[in-house]
Amino acid sequence: MSTQLAGKRIAFLATDGFEQVELTQPWQAIQAAGAEVVLVSPQDGEIQGMHHYDKGDKFKVDQSVHAVAAESFDGLVLPGGVANPDALRMCNDSVNFIRDFFKQHKPVAAICHGPWTLIEADVVRGRRVTSWPSLKTDLKNAGAEWVDEECVCDEGLVTSRNPDDLPAFCDKAIEEFAEGKHAAQTA
Repeated sequence: MSTQLAGKRIAFLATDGFEQVELTQPWQAIQAAGAEVVLVSPQDGEIQGMHHYDKGDKFKVDQSVHAVAAESFDGLVLPGGVANPDALRMCNDSVNFIRDFFKQHKPVAAICHGPWTLIEADVVRGRRVTSWPSLKTDLKNAGAEWVDEECVCDEGLVTSRNPDDLPAFCDKAIEEFAEGKHAAQTA
Protein backbone atom coordinates (compact mmCIF):
# COMPACT_ATOMS: atom_id res chain seq x y z
CA MET A 1 0.00 0.00 0.00
CA SER A 2 1.24 3.45 -0.95
CA THR A 3 1.08 6.50 1.28
CA GLN A 4 0.66 8.97 -1.62
CA LEU A 5 -2.89 9.79 -0.43
CA ALA A 6 -2.39 9.16 3.30
CA GLY A 7 -4.70 11.35 5.34
CA LYS A 8 -6.94 12.10 2.33
CA ARG A 9 -10.65 11.33 2.31
CA ILE A 10 -12.21 10.77 -1.12
CA ALA A 11 -15.96 10.62 -1.79
CA PHE A 12 -17.48 8.44 -4.50
CA LEU A 13 -20.95 9.71 -5.41
CA ALA A 14 -23.22 7.11 -7.03
CA THR A 15 -26.69 5.63 -7.05
CA ASP A 16 -28.40 2.65 -8.71
CA GLY A 17 -27.20 2.01 -12.24
CA PHE A 18 -23.53 3.00 -11.94
CA GLU A 19 -21.03 1.20 -14.17
CA GLN A 20 -19.47 -1.13 -11.60
CA VAL A 21 -15.89 -1.17 -12.87
CA GLU A 22 -15.90 2.65 -12.99
CA LEU A 23 -16.44 2.61 -9.22
CA THR A 24 -14.46 -0.47 -8.18
CA GLN A 25 -11.24 0.11 -10.11
CA PRO A 26 -10.76 3.76 -9.01
CA TRP A 27 -11.89 2.79 -5.46
CA GLN A 28 -9.21 0.09 -5.24
CA ALA A 29 -6.49 2.29 -6.77
CA ILE A 30 -7.27 5.29 -4.54
CA GLN A 31 -7.53 3.10 -1.46
CA ALA A 32 -4.22 1.40 -2.36
CA ALA A 33 -2.67 4.88 -2.57
CA GLY A 34 -3.57 5.36 1.11
CA ALA A 35 -6.83 7.33 1.02
CA GLU A 36 -9.99 6.67 2.98
CA VAL A 37 -12.76 6.09 0.43
CA VAL A 38 -16.43 6.75 1.20
CA LEU A 39 -19.46 5.74 -0.86
CA VAL A 40 -21.97 8.59 -0.80
CA SER A 41 -25.45 8.28 -2.31
CA PRO A 42 -28.90 9.85 -2.22
CA GLN A 43 -30.09 6.33 -1.33
CA ASP A 44 -29.63 4.57 1.99
CA GLY A 45 -28.70 0.91 2.29
CA GLU A 46 -27.27 -0.53 -0.91
CA ILE A 47 -26.97 0.60 -4.51
CA GLN A 48 -26.94 -1.56 -7.63
CA GLY A 49 -23.89 -1.75 -9.86
CA MET A 50 -24.14 -2.64 -13.54
CA HIS A 51 -21.98 -4.40 -16.11
CA HIS A 52 -23.28 -2.32 -19.02
CA TYR A 53 -26.91 -3.54 -19.23
CA ASP A 54 -26.59 -6.51 -16.83
CA LYS A 55 -26.91 -6.24 -13.07
CA GLY A 56 -23.66 -6.44 -11.17
CA ASP A 57 -23.11 -6.41 -7.42
CA LYS A 58 -24.77 -4.33 -4.73
CA PHE A 59 -22.66 -1.95 -2.68
CA LYS A 60 -23.25 -0.65 0.84
CA VAL A 61 -23.69 3.11 1.07
CA ASP A 62 -21.46 4.68 3.71
CA GLN A 63 -23.10 8.11 3.93
CA SER A 64 -26.17 9.88 2.59
CA VAL A 65 -25.56 12.84 0.30
CA HIS A 66 -28.36 14.55 2.25
CA ALA A 67 -26.20 14.49 5.40
CA VAL A 68 -22.63 15.15 4.16
CA ALA A 69 -20.70 18.19 3.06
CA ALA A 70 -17.86 18.60 0.57
CA GLU A 71 -15.85 20.17 3.42
CA SER A 72 -15.43 16.65 4.85
CA PHE A 73 -13.57 15.37 1.77
CA ASP A 74 -10.40 16.07 -0.22
CA GLY A 75 -11.75 14.97 -3.59
CA LEU A 76 -14.67 13.45 -5.48
CA VAL A 77 -15.07 10.59 -7.97
CA LEU A 78 -18.12 10.38 -10.25
CA PRO A 79 -18.50 6.96 -11.91
CA GLY A 80 -20.55 6.65 -15.07
CA GLY A 81 -23.24 4.29 -16.21
CA VAL A 82 -26.28 5.77 -17.94
CA ALA A 83 -28.88 5.59 -15.14
CA ASN A 84 -26.55 6.71 -12.33
CA PRO A 85 -25.65 10.27 -13.45
CA ASP A 86 -29.12 10.78 -14.90
CA ALA A 87 -30.63 10.10 -11.46
CA LEU A 88 -27.96 12.11 -9.61
CA ARG A 89 -28.56 15.23 -11.70
CA MET A 90 -32.22 15.13 -10.62
CA CYS A 91 -31.21 15.23 -6.91
CA ASN A 92 -30.55 18.79 -5.69
CA ASP A 93 -28.37 17.62 -2.79
CA SER A 94 -26.18 15.61 -5.19
CA VAL A 95 -25.81 18.56 -7.57
CA ASN A 96 -24.99 20.94 -4.70
CA PHE A 97 -22.49 18.43 -3.26
CA ILE A 98 -20.69 18.29 -6.62
CA ARG A 99 -20.74 22.07 -7.09
CA ASP A 100 -19.30 22.58 -3.61
CA PHE A 101 -16.13 20.67 -4.54
CA PHE A 102 -15.57 23.22 -7.29
CA LYS A 103 -16.35 26.16 -5.00
CA GLN A 104 -13.77 24.78 -2.56
CA HIS A 105 -11.19 24.26 -5.36
CA LYS A 106 -11.02 20.49 -4.73
CA PRO A 107 -10.16 17.91 -7.39
CA VAL A 108 -13.00 16.01 -9.09
CA ALA A 109 -12.70 12.96 -11.36
CA ALA A 110 -15.61 11.95 -13.65
CA ILE A 111 -15.65 9.11 -16.17
CA CYS A 112 -17.88 8.03 -19.06
CA HIS A 113 -21.42 9.39 -18.41
CA GLY A 114 -20.30 10.91 -15.06
CA PRO A 115 -19.80 14.39 -16.59
CA TRP A 116 -23.58 14.65 -17.08
CA THR A 117 -23.76 15.66 -13.41
CA LEU A 118 -21.14 18.36 -14.01
CA ILE A 119 -23.43 19.96 -16.58
CA GLU A 120 -26.26 20.15 -14.04
CA ALA A 121 -23.85 21.64 -11.47
CA ASP A 122 -22.87 24.26 -14.09
CA VAL A 123 -19.13 23.70 -13.66
CA VAL A 124 -17.94 22.84 -17.19
CA ARG A 125 -18.17 26.25 -18.88
CA GLY A 126 -14.74 27.10 -20.30
CA ARG A 127 -13.31 23.72 -19.23
CA ARG A 128 -11.57 21.15 -21.45
CA VAL A 129 -13.21 17.74 -20.90
CA THR A 130 -13.91 14.33 -22.38
CA SER A 131 -16.67 11.79 -21.80
CA TRP A 132 -18.63 8.98 -23.38
CA PRO A 133 -19.18 10.27 -26.97
CA SER A 134 -22.96 10.67 -26.60
CA LEU A 135 -22.39 13.50 -24.07
CA LYS A 136 -20.29 15.53 -26.52
CA THR A 137 -23.12 17.85 -27.62
CA ASP A 138 -24.47 18.24 -24.08
CA LEU A 139 -21.05 19.26 -22.79
CA LYS A 140 -20.43 21.65 -25.68
CA ASN A 141 -23.87 23.22 -25.14
CA ALA A 142 -22.93 23.72 -21.48
CA GLY A 143 -19.83 25.67 -22.57
CA ALA A 144 -17.15 22.98 -22.36
CA GLU A 145 -14.47 22.25 -24.92
CA TRP A 146 -15.03 18.53 -25.61
CA VAL A 147 -12.09 16.44 -26.88
CA ASP A 148 -11.77 12.76 -27.73
CA GLU A 149 -8.81 11.80 -25.53
CA GLU A 150 -8.13 9.00 -23.06
CA CYS A 151 -7.81 11.28 -20.05
CA VAL A 152 -8.12 15.05 -19.79
CA CYS A 153 -7.16 17.18 -16.80
CA ASP A 154 -8.16 20.83 -16.54
CA GLU A 155 -7.15 22.50 -13.26
CA GLY A 156 -8.11 19.59 -11.02
CA LEU A 157 -11.00 18.28 -13.14
CA VAL A 158 -10.10 14.82 -14.46
CA THR A 159 -12.32 13.24 -17.14
CA SER A 160 -12.12 10.05 -19.20
CA ARG A 161 -14.26 8.39 -21.87
CA ASN A 162 -14.93 4.78 -20.86
CA PRO A 163 -13.71 1.75 -18.88
CA ASP A 164 -10.82 1.21 -21.31
CA ASP A 165 -9.41 4.52 -20.04
CA LEU A 166 -9.48 3.49 -16.36
CA PRO A 167 -5.71 3.00 -15.91
CA ALA A 168 -4.95 6.56 -17.08
CA PHE A 169 -8.02 7.92 -15.23
CA CYS A 170 -6.98 6.32 -11.92
CA ASP A 171 -3.37 7.48 -12.22
CA LYS A 172 -4.35 11.08 -13.00
CA ALA A 173 -7.07 11.18 -10.31
CA ILE A 174 -4.56 10.00 -7.69
CA GLU A 175 -2.06 12.62 -8.88
CA GLU A 176 -4.66 15.40 -8.61
CA PHE A 177 -5.95 14.22 -5.21
CA ALA A 178 -2.35 14.15 -3.94
CA GLU A 179 -1.74 17.66 -5.27
CA GLY A 180 -4.82 18.99 -3.45
CA LYS A 181 -6.65 22.23 -4.08
CA HIS A 182 -6.45 24.08 -7.38
CA ALA A 183 -7.06 27.81 -7.35
CA ALA A 184 -8.59 27.69 -10.83
CA GLN A 185 -10.99 24.86 -9.89
CA THR A 186 -14.10 26.97 -9.44
CA ALA A 187 -17.85 26.74 -9.86
